[in-house]
Amino acid sequence: MGVIDRDRLATAIQSELAIYRQRTPESGRLFGDARHLLGGVPMTWMNKWAGGHPLHFATAKGNRIVDVDGNEYIDFALGDTGAMAGHSPDATVRAIRQRIEGAGGITTMLPTDDAEWVAAELTRRFGLPLWSLSLTATDANRWALRIARLVTGRDKICAFSYCYHGAVDETLVRTGPNGTTIEREGNVGPAVPVAQTTRVAEFNDLESVERALAHGDVAVLIAEPALTNIGIVLPEPGFWESVRELCDKYGTLLLIDETHTISAGPGGCTRAWDLRPDIVVIGKSIGGGVPSGAYGLSEAVAARINEHPEADLIDVGGVGGTLAGNALSTSAMRATLSEVLTDFAFDHMIELATHFREGVEGVLRDTGIPWSIAQLGARAEYRFVDPPPRTGTESQLRTMTKSRSTCICSWRIVECS
Repeated sequence: MGVIDRDRLATAIQSELAIYRQRTPESGRLFGDARHLLGGVPMTWMNKWAGGHPLHFATAKGNRIVDVDGNEYIDFALGDTGAMAGHSPDATVRAIRQRIEGAGGITTMLPTDDAEWVAAELTRRFGLPLWSLSLTATDANRWALRIARLVTGRDKICAFSYCYHGAVDETLVRTGPNGTTIEREGNVGPAVPVAQTTRVAEFNDLESVERALAHGDVAVLIAEPALTNIGIVLPEPGFWESVRELCDKYGTLLLIDETHTISAGPGGCTRAWDLRPDIVVIGKSIGGGVPSGAYGLSEAVAARINEHPEADLIDVGGVGGTLAGNALSTSAMRATLSEVLTDFAFDHMIELATHFREGVEGVLRDTGIPWSIAQLGARAEYRFVDPPPRTGTESQLRTMTKSRSTCICSWRIVECS
């Protein structure tokens, strides 16, 4: 097994940080001068950038970004799948221009025919027959959880420890002592203790799933097909078939959040692995970078909504938003799904990711370094442990940081002006 010289590693890191600061003085200046942004950035998580200050970018096209200092980068992050098929794809840009300059009307609180086309395409890909649109997957998840509680009459949800479903309060959970539900580290200002809303389970641990559902008060199990924001944690063989059986046994709906896992193929893991959910949520990538999201419902769930005497989804039911399903977003979604994130594009992306994974595996094998790499369709992430963790809690305990090859650690400066 290979041994890492920690002193040499520390020296190399300091050298790289010095190079980063030398090459990005304008980004550093803009960051330092941002006195009206909380934390100096548009979103506070941008402060996690490893170099001490985030890059400010000037242009982005395809898989390339040019920063304000003129450095060009190959972008392995691609907006954390928000720009999965590249920045500013031509078809999406044409559709946006046509909507703004030609047809006009960015948002009117009225539908266009693009919305029905998008919903039909999502049905083709994921199998769920009825869809509603949002601006983010976070909102789609929030609304879907409300609907699940409505139609089941149950007040709790179940989520996996260290799962990721955006900023949904009920899902910011981890496993505590004796299987109790506790809040994830860093959870800001929760409205109520998360144990009041959520039962926690461990990914790849069917006993924990059954313990949570057996109480009979869980409306819905919300899940990523593979954990993605704690490093990729892939499901073990037979896991999802058994989860579906447990949900049926205890009368719990199954919600699959494909926002990060659509990388598995045109219909995400739902189609690739035949997951048979009651609800599907999707976001980010389907708009080609324009804020977009959606949730799909089975016929059975939709029927229960229609039969419910108090299901106010039209006015103040807490489901929907003024800008959700706006004309600009639906135009972008239609163009992206029809011309950018095509079946052919997925074949090509997955082939490239497979080539990358096999290459990394070869390096790790040849050097004996105890790292591992996981592939989820067009996405591959390596982490600094081997064997890879099988649950979210194990991943957190063993790595303590996100080992995301699609983020900072895979960026490479390829040209400097």
